Amino acid sequence: MTVREETTTRGAVAATRRAGGTAGPRHRPGGGSGAVHRLLPAPLRVLVLGVLLVVVLAPVLYMVFASVSSDLSVAEGSFLPSSPDLGNYLRIWSTVELGRGLVNSLLVAGAVAAVCAFVALGSAYVLVRYAFRGRLAILRGLLALQSIPGTLMLLPVFVLFASAAQLLGVPVIGTRWALFVTYLTFALPFSTWVMVTYLRGLPPELDEAARVDGASAWQVLTRVILPLSWPGLVVAGIFALLLGWNDVLFASVLTNPETRTAAVALQVFGATQEGGAIPVYGQLMAAALVCAAPVVLLYLVFQRYLISGLTAGGVK
Repeated sequence: MTVREETTTRGAVAATRRAGGTAGPRHRPGGGSGAVHRLLPAPLRVLVLGVLLVVVLAPVLYMVFASVSSDLSVAEGSFLPSSPDLGNYLRIWSTVELGRGLVNSLLVAGAVAAVCAFVALGSAYVLVRYAFRGRLAILRGLLALQSIPGTLMLLPVFVLFASAAQLLGVPVIGTRWALFVTYLTFALPFSTWVMVTYLRGLPPELDEAARVDGASAWQVLTRVILPLSWPGLVVAGIFALLLGWNDVLFASVLTNPETRTAAVALQVFGATQEGGAIPVYGQLMAAALVCAAPVVLLYLVFQRYLISGLTAGGVK
């Protein structure tokens, strides 16, 4: 190839690149290897992550160490236990009445999670797949309900249940049903919105193909949509379970000593220790860890579904 031909070829390649053609190698922003730009330099990133780990793990480690230490050692401010003792994990079952509280929490929060997830699935399916008058108002109402604080609803809920007990002649306050209805009322709007976001990511062609095969609306929901919606159902169910598991405000008003949840049992036990000479910090920390263990295990088991369920519908 002569010098003139080589110069002509280079000019054609350069013109093609400027015009957005495909001739010649093209590089991605940030390098041909697709490297990701880091917001922070490596040393600073390690430092920030280390500080965050200390902030997150230090309280948890203190609870673990305090749960195996004597009450006097914790009262003196010792961080590490001098002589570890697991006796606190045995004594809490008689002093804190934790067993009954855990059973009540599991029954109420578990029932709320299961019912809320499947009711939210049916409600979201109607809101996503069908067009009717008032549909947009319902969707906006689901978001508006999240802005109402729970403390504002405590007195109306109590008066409503007291009036229902007088009208029906059956006890409502002090029963697990009162907690179940209360938690379901507060968890259902958010769970429905989660399922609405998730179902929007499922193509409507799936419904159409099932209907062509002769499936009814109920069969489409149970045989097509339900098997594909488990990540969203897990997110909605776990949110509802956490609402019932961590609540103290409504549970302390709507329960009695027989129906107390684990959170209320911990609150009552901590309040009774305020006037003592040396509060039983070790038993209190052990009880708190036992109450937190089911939720942590739940997150570890359903971690894969949580990530996919939370990110579903974010990209079209």
